[in-house]
Formats: sequence, C-alpha cells, structure tokens
Amino acid sequence: MTALAALMKAINALNRIVGNTFMWLSVAIVMVCFWVVVERYLFANTRLWMQDLYPWMNGVMFTAVAGYGLYRNDHVRVDIFFRPASNLRKAWMDLIGVCVFLMPFAYVVWAYSFTFVNRSIGLLEGSANPGGMPGLFVLKSFILVFAALIALQGVAMAIRSILIIAGREDLVPADYRYQYELEKA
Repeated sequence: MTALAALMKAINALNRIVGNTFMWLSVAIVMVCFWVVVERYLFANTRLWMQDLYPWMNGVMFTAVAGYGLYRNDHVRVDIFFRPASNLRKAWMDLIGVCVFLMPFAYVVWAYSFTFVNRSIGLLEGSANPGGMPGLFVLKSFILVFAALIALQGVAMAIRSILIIAGREDLVPADYRYQYELEKA
C-alpha cells in the first residue's frame, strides 16, 4: 500500500509541476493578444504568426493543465450525489468513474489522435495561414500530452480510492483527501 501511495504522490507532483508551469501561459496569451490589437489599430500592422500564436498558446495551456485540474478536483461532477456522500462512497464513485469513463476516454483520445499527431510531426506541419506560425505539430502533440496527463491523474485517483476503500486513508496526503464542506442553511 505504501508503494501505491508513493506512486500517487509522484503523479500528483508531476501534474502540480506541469499545471503550475503551464498556467503562466495565460499571462503570455493576454500579452500577445494585447500586442496584436495594439499593433493592428495603433500601427496599422499585422503579423500573422502572432495571430496564430495566442490561440495556439491557449490550446497548449488548456491541454497541459487538464491533469492538474483533475488533481485539484476542478472538473465537473454531479455534486448532488457526490457532495453528501461519505468518503467511502466517494471513493467507490471515483474508482468506478475512473475505470468506466476516464480511462476509456483517455485511451480513445490517445488511440485516435496518435496517427494524426505522428503525421503532423513527420511533416513538421506549420500554420495553414501564409506567413503564419511554424510548428503546428508542437501544438498537436499536446493532444497526446493531454491524454497521458489525465490518464496518469486517473491512476492517482484510483489509487486514492483503493487506499480509502482499504481503510488506509492515512496514506493519502492531506491536500488530496476528500474535502467538501456542506453548505449551511
């Protein structure tokens, strides 16, 4: 059980590092978008590669931080069933959700996008816009990063569930335990 707990902590640490790193792209996105607007309306100039850059950074950011969002429990769930449940019931719901929905989804995304991404890398694909950004293949590669990070976080969620079901909640770090406060009327 301690080996499972160590694996869960390592996956959580990886998604925390990736999430805390790539969330800073939001600042860069705003700055690039602002500069594109300033350049267009103040200087009557347009750089097509910059117009490609900020939506691409947006795509990279959101695909890279998806596992972090799952780690932080920022994903959508049906709280009318989940919130009032005991920790044991939450663990069972998470374990079933990971096995039935999350892992098959991650597999489908990986399997169906692998050839697409591989072809893009092989072609060193760039923007379809004349004068646009080179390196579209980098952006497309983040589809695989997305699938891998959410699958890894799914493994961490499953391990947390297994530890709780086995009565070893003490091995789950405090910041990764189920912590919901019921709303007071």
